[in-house]
Amino acid sequence: MNNIFVYCEIEEGKIADVSLELLTKGRELADKLGCGLEALAIGHKLKGIEDELYKYGADMVYVADDERLYPYRTLPHTSIVCGIFREEQPQIALFGATPIGRDLGPRVSSKLYSGLTADCTSLEIGNHSDAKSGTEYKNLLYQIRPAFGGNIIATIINPDKRPQMATVREGVMKKEEYSGAKQGELKKLDVNKYLNDSDFIVRIIDRHIEDRKIDIKNAPIIISGGYGVGSKENFGLLFQLADVLGGEVGASRAAVDSGFAEHERQVGQTGVTVRPKLYIACGISGQIQHTAGMDESAMIISINTDPEAPINKIADYAITGDVMDVIPKLISAYKENSK
Repeated sequence: MNNIFVYCEIEEGKIADVSLELLTKGRELADKLGCGLEALAIGHKLKGIEDELYKYGADMVYVADDERLYPYRTLPHTSIVCGIFREEQPQIALFGATPIGRDLGPRVSSKLYSGLTADCTSLEIGNHSDAKSGTEYKNLLYQIRPAFGGNIIATIINPDKRPQMATVREGVMKKEEYSGAKQGELKKLDVNKYLNDSDFIVRIIDRHIEDRKIDIKNAPIIISGGYGVGSKENFGLLFQLADVLGGEVGASRAAVDSGFAEHERQVGQTGVTVRPKLYIACGISGQIQHTAGMDESAMIISINTDPEAPINKIADYAITGDVMDVIPKLISAYKENSK
């Protein structure tokens, strides 16, 4: 009771990265609150899945293993999650802001009348004072996310309803094994206790998974372009540099909105959050909407004509110059040094 729950997505026996990221963050929050961290895994052929979840700090793992539960369907998963939450009364419940999490989280929230904050980029624990009623709230979950198109950062709280629920975007939290990990407790669920025939009114006739064609999230090197690159044609130089370095091409929202690059390449609060070993920002001014999605890169190099550009404040190295002049020189220098 009053612990933190993380719903863990499972695809072909593998735990989604976002679920492990949430366990890492959940462990941090649980330590602050002095409560337990519990993981809920629903699917089929989940034998041994708990060992991986223990590594990321789970104290208790609930497993619902039944062939009817994989692949994911909304109704049976909702029934199980709601049933467990009613029994265990968690104070916080976290879901990935993935297609599954965005489907499941709101349904659970609606059934439990708990409220939910979607697409969070940060989670913290803090207090709140209600000026109108004079009520003091302790140890609330600060659910932090971009709002108004990414122009402001909003902190949202849910002082009265439980659980405090949030979906969290993939990549915004670190994924780290817990240094104090130990063998937790495993609880295998009797799924028939939570399910009924109406949960299976939707049948899966066929299933096709389209491979992700553009994957900048896991790229070790990203060459990212902004509006300052000038055109879609000029982005070709970024692709040349990425090809030479073995990296991927990213883009700012301004570049995507201008048609210079696909939305799948967008880095920032309204795009993808990345943590590459090397991030080269080309013609990007460095507004908070963008830097929030890449400021934890191991090394940042900025190329910009404006020496006072905000991106230079977080860059490890700042090159003042035109992208169209600098990048060809970088390509030439790398090829020469690679001989």
